[in-house]
Amino acid sequence: MLDLRLTNATFHTMDPTHPVAGQVGIWGGRIVGVDEAVAGLPARREVDLGGATVLPGFVDAHVHLAWAGLRAGSASVAPCARVDDVLAAIAAAAGDVGVGEWLDVVGYDQRPLGRHLTAAELDRVAPGRKVFVVHDSGHACVVSTSVLVGLPPDVSHDNGFLAEGGMAAVRALRQPYSLDELVAAIIRAARTCLAEGVTTVAEAGIGGGLVSHSPVELAAYQRARLPVRVRLMIAAAMLRDLGAHPGDGLPRAMDLGLHTGFGGDRLGVGALKVFTDGGMMARTAALTAPYAGSDHSGQLYDDPDRLRAVVVDAHRGGWQLAVHAIGDRAVDLALDAFTLAQRDFPRSGTRHRIEHAGLVRPDQLPRFAELGVSAVVQPNFLYYLGDDYADVMGPDRADWLYRGKGFLDHGVPLVGSSDRPVTDGAPLRSIQFMVTRRTSTGRVVGPAEAITVPEALRAFTTAAARACLVEDSVGSITAGKLADLVVLGADPHTVDPAAIGDIEVRATAVGGEIVHGTPLW
Repeated sequence: MLDLRLTNATFHTMDPTHPVAGQVGIWGGRIVGVDEAVAGLPARREVDLGGATVLPGFVDAHVHLAWAGLRAGSASVAPCARVDDVLAAIAAAAGDVGVGEWLDVVGYDQRPLGRHLTAAELDRVAPGRKVFVVHDSGHACVVSTSVLVGLPPDVSHDNGFLAEGGMAAVRALRQPYSLDELVAAIIRAARTCLAEGVTTVAEAGIGGGLVSHSPVELAAYQRARLPVRVRLMIAAAMLRDLGAHPGDGLPRAMDLGLHTGFGGDRLGVGALKVFTDGGMMARTAALTAPYAGSDHSGQLYDDPDRLRAVVVDAHRGGWQLAVHAIGDRAVDLALDAFTLAQRDFPRSGTRHRIEHAGLVRPDQLPRFAELGVSAVVQPNFLYYLGDDYADVMGPDRADWLYRGKGFLDHGVPLVGSSDRPVTDGAPLRSIQFMVTRRTSTGRVVGPAEAITVPEALRAFTTAAARACLVEDSVGSITAGKLADLVVLGADPHTVDPAAIGDIEVRATAVGGEIVHGTPLW
C-alpha cells in the first residue's frame, strides 16, 4: 500500500524514460513509481494537486551554508554606496561589541565606493575592536590594526586590505566560531534553500583556508538536524602525511583515511575543495590577459607546482576533486593538473569538477570534454553582477563568461549552483538567466551561450545530482529515489522565460514530507 498518491499535476520527472507524468506514488519516503506503475495500488492518502507543476527538488551543487547563515546574522554595510556611509554603519555596529572583541561586518563591496576602506579608518570608527570587514566575494577583506598585529609576519597587506592567502590568515585568526553558532547558521541557511525549492546541496568547503569557521566544523553538520541533504566538500588543507603504508597510494590523506563517498543520504563527504585563484568581483581571478582598463590580471592562490601536486595526490588517494578556477589562467592550471593526475594514476569514474569556470576560452572547451570534467557554474553571478563582469572582461572576452551552450555542445556536463551567499541563491532565477542571458538591468551577456528550459532544469537536477555523486537517490522523480519534490506556481516550460525567476515555490518536500510552504498534503 502506498503512503501517498499525488494526482492531477504535471510532474516533470527529469527521467528521460518517462519525462512527464500525471501521478506519483510514494512509500517510506521514496518514489514507488509514476502513472500506470502506481495507478492500481491502494494508498493511505490520495491528494489532488489541482493541476500544479511538480519537479524533483533542486540540487545546488555549490553553496556555503555556514557562511550564508553567519552572514545573515552579522552587521552589514549593504547597500551603502559612499565611504562615509559605510564607516558610519560600522561605527554604529561597534557600539554592540566590547573593546578587544571581534566585529564581523558583511555586505562590503569596494566597487561603488571607488576604493577600499583602510585600517586607519576602521580604527577611527571602531577603536579597540578587531574589525573584520568581509568582501562579498569571500576572497578578500579589510581589517583594523588590532587584527593586523595578530597576523604572522610573512602575511602582507595594503592599508589593511588582504586577499586570498592573506584573507585565509585572517580567518584562521578569527576562529573558532562556536558549534552552537555554526549549527544555528547552517539551519538558517538551509531553510532559505528549502524556500527556494532546493533539497540537496554541496557545502563548498569546510575545514581550512578561505572556507574555514572552526577546526571541528564537521561536528556542526553532524549536530544539526539538517533540513536539507548535504554533501560536504573538504578543504585541501585538511590533507597531510599520515604515514600510511607505501602500498596504499595515500601520500596525503585526511585523518583516518576518509575520502569521497563516506556518509549517508542526509550527510556525507563529497569532493576535495582546491582553490587555484580568487574572484572576479575582487579582481583576483587569474586571467591570461589583464582586466580591461587595468594592468593586472589577478593572482593564483598558491604556487602552481604546489597546487598541481595537491590535485595529483588527492586524485591518487581516491578523492573526487572540486577545483575552484574562475579565470582562464586558473582553468588552464586545473586542466593541466587533471591531465597530469590521469597520466600518472589513471582512474575511471572520477567525476572531477571545475567550480565556477567563470571565464573559459574556446580552446579550453575540448579539454573539459576530453577529461570528463564537469563545469559547475553560477548563472546568478551574471544576473546580478554581469554588467560589471562584462565591462572588466571587455568585448573580446565577455561572451566567454559563465558559459552554457558552449559546454553542452562539447559534451561537457553543465552543472547549476549558486555559491550562496555571494549572490541570491534561487535556482529559478539562475534558470531564467541560463535561458535569456539577460542581467538584472536587461543587458545581454554572451547570447550564443543561451540554452533551453529543459537543459537549464537538468543543470539543477540530474546533472547536479551526478556531479555530487548522488544521482542514484535524488535529481529525478524515478522509482526507488527519495521523494524530494518542489511544487511550483507555474510551469517554467510555458511561462515567458523572463518570468521564470518570479515563479512561486508553493511547497518543498523532503522524503515525501512537506518541509516548507503550503501544506498541500
